[in-house]
Amino acid sequence: MGRSAIVLVGGSATRAGGREKYFFPLRGRTFLERLIEALAPVADEVLLVARDESQCARFEAFPSVKCTVDARRGLGPIGGLHAGALAASGEVLFVVACDMPCVNPRVVSRLFDLLDDHDAVIPCWRPGMFEPLHAVYARSALRRYLEDHDELSLRAMVRSLDCCFVPVESLRDLDPGLRTFTNINRVDDLAQIGEDCD
Repeated sequence: MGRSAIVLVGGSATRAGGREKYFFPLRGRTFLERLIEALAPVADEVLLVARDESQCARFEAFPSVKCTVDARRGLGPIGGLHAGALAASGEVLFVVACDMPCVNPRVVSRLFDLLDDHDAVIPCWRPGMFEPLHAVYARSALRRYLEDHDELSLRAMVRSLDCCFVPVESLRDLDPGLRTFTNINRVDDLAQIGEDCD
């Protein structure tokens, strides 16, 4: 059963002042470089989902990754998930937002391993507070849900799936500071990342 890692890069970056977060620098490497390096060892392919072909052209410097574009545009992360599920070659998909530069490959590997017969494996901080964009999905389940939907909410999608919710505390043996879930919206937020992101 092949494994694909999908990085959603097509957001409008409004909270980042219009800047492309995936090119934010962090100790000599961009967010995107960090994500590719973390995901390549634990997935059979790394796939970027961009909003359009011109954005895909921004990633020509990364020949090891594929880039696809939203099949249904203007839908936000749901549209990116749909495009990724259509283009991925793996049956199991790890999906991550491009503004999470500290993704831990050991955490990703464990999430992959926990899927079993579930539709998704989603880290959970507490009931109702979960990480749908740092999660593993069965491609078939995503495609079934996203093929014909009007609801743009990730929360609604998660409610419709058979999910294995993984308490984030159970991942501290792999990532003591839970840095893997660090989310950066503005350049100023980079100061919050400690040296242990690496």
